[in-house]
Amino acid sequence: MYSGDYNPSTEGIIVVSTPFIPGYRITKVIGFTWGLIVRSRGLGGNIAASLRSLAGGEIKEYTRMLDQSRSEALERLKQHAKSLGANAIIEVRFDSSEIGEVMSEILAYGTAVIAEKDDRDSQPVTLK
Repeated sequence: MYSGDYNPSTEGIIVVSTPFIPGYRITKVIGFTWGLIVRSRGLGGNIAASLRSLAGGEIKEYTRMLDQSRSEALERLKQHAKSLGANAIIEVRFDSSEIGEVMSEILAYGTAVIAEKDDRDSQPVTLK
């Protein structure tokens, strides 16, 4: 995973794809939060990727670009949530789209919340 843009100011922000955080209790829902990035490969990368696509298989230039973009979108998501006063983000998702034929948009989004450690014993889940 891409780690070139590590930001210690967002360390400690909990990010989960579930609507809950095990061991925590959500005490306040702040609202929708997002992180967005639009990237272009550039002419050199597009040429290399085009040549590689002729042979088939993975196009590593695009895989690397999208991995970096997702990491950056996630970092921006955490920064936005922190600016809203959140310490956690639940139900995190990614969305992507193309702009023209040379740019990719990556959106990370979720719900900013305040979560507090909950030391109470968990209750078993049963289906009746």
